[in-house]
Amino acid sequence: MAEKWGSDKAKPESVGPPRRGLSPAQRKRKARKDQKRRTTRGLSLAALIVVLLGAVFLGSKLWHSMSGGANDYAGDGVADVVIQVHDGDSTTAIAKTLQNHKVVATVKAFVEAADKNEAISAIQPGFYKVRTEIPAANAVERLADPESRVGKLTIPEGRQLDDTADVKTNAVTDGIFTLISHASCVELDGKQQCVPVDQLRAAAQSAPPAALAVPAWAAGPVGAMPNDHRRLEGLIAPGTWNVDPAASAQDILSTLIAGSAAVYTQSGLLDTAAAMQLSPYQILTVGSLVQREAKPQDFDKVARVIYNRLAEHRKLEFDSTVNYPLDRQEVATTDDDRALTTPWNTYMSQGLPQTPICSPGTDALAAAEHPAAGDWLYFVTIDMQGTTLFTRDYEQHLANIELAQHNGVLDSAR
Repeated sequence: MAEKWGSDKAKPESVGPPRRGLSPAQRKRKARKDQKRRTTRGLSLAALIVVLLGAVFLGSKLWHSMSGGANDYAGDGVADVVIQVHDGDSTTAIAKTLQNHKVVATVKAFVEAADKNEAISAIQPGFYKVRTEIPAANAVERLADPESRVGKLTIPEGRQLDDTADVKTNAVTDGIFTLISHASCVELDGKQQCVPVDQLRAAAQSAPPAALAVPAWAAGPVGAMPNDHRRLEGLIAPGTWNVDPAASAQDILSTLIAGSAAVYTQSGLLDTAAAMQLSPYQILTVGSLVQREAKPQDFDKVARVIYNRLAEHRKLEFDSTVNYPLDRQEVATTDDDRALTTPWNTYMSQGLPQTPICSPGTDALAAAEHPAAGDWLYFVTIDMQGTTLFTRDYEQHLANIELAQHNGVLDSAR
């Protein structure tokens, strides 16, 4: 009989130990282990979430600190403060200065406010009085307002350190110390503060030349006049300067002298002096005499008279050098004044005065560096329009003086 295929098919055999059901105790232990693993995984996940959230928070805070967030102050501010805008400062640099002084809350807020206000372009380097904790838009407006600027100092050409009085009119011309004192004044939270003239004069008189930033080419002459504030005469150049209202008298003077020395160097004073076989200090002194003795159209001629008289060992005999230590302005000095022996009186001493007698302007200094060609030894202004006659002949000079007297130019008020 034929066999049926598959009738005797082999049965599968079990592999491994026989399967048994877990006992109740085993099931409890397994449940506890599973629960522990789930709890551990949950805690780990929670800790990871906390770390990630912390990193996001700290990163966001750092980003806002560096690039500025959306925060801004509101209100009228807390207290007055003075900040400085440096030459070349970008809007972002100004914003960082403001943020560091707690004027604005963030850099971003100020930059955005500045972008919306064209007045930002009007902000000049200098010192500004603002308020702490004010809206960024308000900060932009304050910096653009000329009334907010403090410490702006303008020194006209020909000023000397001390005030001077006109003999005829008694009008007082503010000296450089007075101008500095005025520029240093600022009112903070209703209280006015200024650097007094007396402190400026004391610093000029007693501070070491190095502490006042006196340039090397002037250190010798300055050191030769100890305990005299006029030793700094001429070392502060005319022009517009920025004075820090919070600085000391000595620091203000050193900043101005250092800045002036840089101006003189850039103008070529040192190179010209070397070419003329003179010291820069001597040329500065000649420039101060030119400034006080002549009208601009005659600057180079007066400079030539000075050099001619020095070359021939003649006294300069300039009334401006008589007036200088007397702190007054007078065309016709008296015999008694001219007889006074001072470090500046060129009627009594030969050569240049011991210091400049004012701060010469650019044109007067240029004339001292590039005098006109001529053999003149004398000059005198003969009318109220400033006409000045130059000559080498003494007799002609006396005739010119007589003409000046006739026109009332040399009349003394005393």
